[in-house]
Amino acid sequence: MPTTPATATHTSSNGTAESNGTVEAILLELVDENGVTIGTAEKLSAHQPPGQLHRAFSVFLFDEQGRLLLQQRALGKYHSPGVWSNTCCGHPYPGEAPFAAAARRTYEELGVSPSLLAEAGTVRYNHPDPASGLVEQEFNHLFVGMVQAPLRPDPEEVATTAYVTPAELAERHAKDTFSSWFMTVLDAARPAVRELTGPSAGW
Repeated sequence: MPTTPATATHTSSNGTAESNGTVEAILLELVDENGVTIGTAEKLSAHQPPGQLHRAFSVFLFDEQGRLLLQQRALGKYHSPGVWSNTCCGHPYPGEAPFAAAARRTYEELGVSPSLLAEAGTVRYNHPDPASGLVEQEFNHLFVGMVQAPLRPDPEEVATTAYVTPAELAERHAKDTFSSWFMTVLDAARPAVRELTGPSAGW
């Protein structure tokens, strides 16, 4: 297996990577309003108010019944711990293709490789997180796909998971806390979600 930044280091929930016993900062790709790379910034500093616009990705995976896989973020994460969110989200390493980053991070967090992973557009948003005081200024690449294997979540990243229908999501969203970006990315991905899951799934 080729050595990549993902396999060479272990990324912790506080935004640093450990390699050979040393702690290295995680760098994000800064972009302009058109998604063109303009530089890099350390992960935590990019999320400090007012936030620096950076590249991100969000993944939405579905089972054979058209149910969306949600994850509850682990309580130890420095950003939005314990909240529910889409299947997987994160940031490409500088120079890493968003598609590759989405597949890599899905496997790292959930222990499963997505099937039929496809691009679903982009969305740009600015979402402050009142609980942490951090800001999500993101140019987000969206992906949809299927999950066709048993999950093996990393407990340092994922507290628990759930498959939901649109009705179950609405019920859960009304009573549980979700990430500040969740509805923005889901709404932006809906056309691709409907194409993937078909009309009967109700998305």
